[in-house]
Amino acid sequence: MSTGLVGTGLSHGMRADPQHAAQAVAQAIERADIECVRGVVLFLTAEYAEDPSPALRAAARQAGCMQVVGCSGPGLITDQDWVLDSPGAAAMVFGDPISLNPLMKGENDKPVLSLCTPQGLTADWLDAPLRRVGAVSADLAARGPFCVWSGARVADCGTADAVIGGVEDALSVSQGIRALTAPIEVAEADGYEIMRLGNYPALNVLIKSLPAGTREMDQIPLHLLIGGVTFGDPETAISEGRYRLNHIISADSTNRSITLSHPMMRGDRLFWAMRDALASERDMAAAIERARGGLSGEPDFGLLFPCIGRGPSFYGNRDRDVELMKARFPGMPFIGFYGNGEIGPLDGANQLHQYSTVVSLFRSYRH
Repeated sequence: MSTGLVGTGLSHGMRADPQHAAQAVAQAIERADIECVRGVVLFLTAEYAEDPSPALRAAARQAGCMQVVGCSGPGLITDQDWVLDSPGAAAMVFGDPISLNPLMKGENDKPVLSLCTPQGLTADWLDAPLRRVGAVSADLAARGPFCVWSGARVADCGTADAVIGGVEDALSVSQGIRALTAPIEVAEADGYEIMRLGNYPALNVLIKSLPAGTREMDQIPLHLLIGGVTFGDPETAISEGRYRLNHIISADSTNRSITLSHPMMRGDRLFWAMRDALASERDMAAAIERARGGLSGEPDFGLLFPCIGRGPSFYGNRDRDVELMKARFPGMPFIGFYGNGEIGPLDGANQLHQYSTVVSLFRSYRH
């Protein structure tokens, strides 16, 4: 679809050739049908991470624009396809009146594309009073060379921020879990350790909530189980997506407690949940609708940031998140990458999500 505003391109092959970046930008310009590029989002696969500079220069030359912002990642996404198994580049270009600009002081009310490496991710950066949308440039192990760039140059600080101008935006997060219980009040907790939920030991509540087949397994699959911490009205928090995931670290069969990845306090509301492909698919459809409902009309483009642990390997060699976006907005350009940590606001602050997909939709003020 030619919007005259935004376009995407995707190029990949057998090796990490800088020409993939130039070809992706050229495709994006052609699809957008624009003459003057006002910004480029460029994502490269991990094979480029050791030295992305030649690809960045190739993209900037092709676009005639130095405002090239992006990062490396284990896989790429556009509205055309997703790539996980070959070196390549994905690009999105913007034409007037949409722009991609350096972050300036006092621009807290505008959407900010926010990218970082594991080393660049700090509390001070994440907690800045900005409307961030983005992800962490890393795989599930958070190892290997990963980098971010801005102004067509590698950002040694490990973070890259760019304001998306000329648009209204709406963001939603699909945390993709199946709730096993309703929110239950934490009756006893000591930091990361939950001893009692309501009137019962925390581990007993978890085991009782498991599906029959899972409950009868020799070992509880803790890697598939997650806690959800609600905020606001607990009666509607799960259906409205008002919760933060709190991952299970371990369970103690002696004192029947559970240790979580983030500390809890007495009086918090916690529910047990399970990672599930069908539930994730349904939740993603709902998240897309929530984002669409935040705009005054149909979106012109989108950003999509799924966890690498929720990509095609989770959905059975398909990416249902991508398919749902394409089905809901046929022809709409969108771009993203698979990372390890998804960034977006929740409960009035920026959050680092896990095993989730952040979707952000944008509509030009030109309408």
